[in-house]
Amino acid sequence: MRLPAAFLLSLAVSLTACEQVNNLAPADRPVFPSPDRPVSDLGSNQFSTEDQRDSRGEARTVMDLAEISEGMTVADIGAGNGYYTVRLAARVGSGGRVLAQDIDRDALDRLARRVERERFDNVSIRLGEYADPKLPNDSFDRIFMVHMYHEIEEPYEFLWRMWPALSEGGQVVVVDIDRPTDQHGIDPLLLSCEFKATGYELVAFKDAPELSGYYAQFKATATRPEPDEIETCRGERAALDAKRPPRPHKQKA
Repeated sequence: MRLPAAFLLSLAVSLTACEQVNNLAPADRPVFPSPDRPVSDLGSNQFSTEDQRDSRGEARTVMDLAEISEGMTVADIGAGNGYYTVRLAARVGSGGRVLAQDIDRDALDRLARRVERERFDNVSIRLGEYADPKLPNDSFDRIFMVHMYHEIEEPYEFLWRMWPALSEGGQVVVVDIDRPTDQHGIDPLLLSCEFKATGYELVAFKDAPELSGYYAQFKATATRPEPDEIETCRGERAALDAKRPPRPHKQKA
């Protein structure tokens, strides 16, 4: 099926805009701390089959917890093949909007074809970057980050740049697993610390086996810290170092 010219133009504009090089000179760009933990390799876009996920009521549970309703505007970060994108689009209806974002161009191409095939006119596509989601300011009632946060290479910069995208009262929804970050999960205390360090406050948390992990929800605080004010959270590397026995001192001959 051929995609309408208007849709292709919209997609091309979004992708081109995201590929533009930051105009700031390297010396002028803000410096952010690196995470004190490993970062997961990029996982498969096929977390499990959509039928399996629906049989557990995954998307319905997350959308209910996030209070997604008609007319809302939602960003789906790390959208992949669009499991959440299309279900969010159906939930928010014709009066709402969903922006599907990913750093994988091939995945976005597949998702664009799916969106057209399933006739979701309320979905837009956006190519992001490793350290910047490239979201428009003051735009989203909810930002979804489902089973992907542990793959973000520069979490402090990413979260800092995402902060202005929330509209008044907007919140960020994270679903992840309580296990080491190099095993495609993250300790919820470390997650909360990294969000707090970049200007967010935890407002809801729930252990959720039906989601293969836990559910966390954050809101933006009144002000966003400057990049040089962000303090690195003690992560798994620090914990491992603390557990290692001290090296014995070599005696001088």
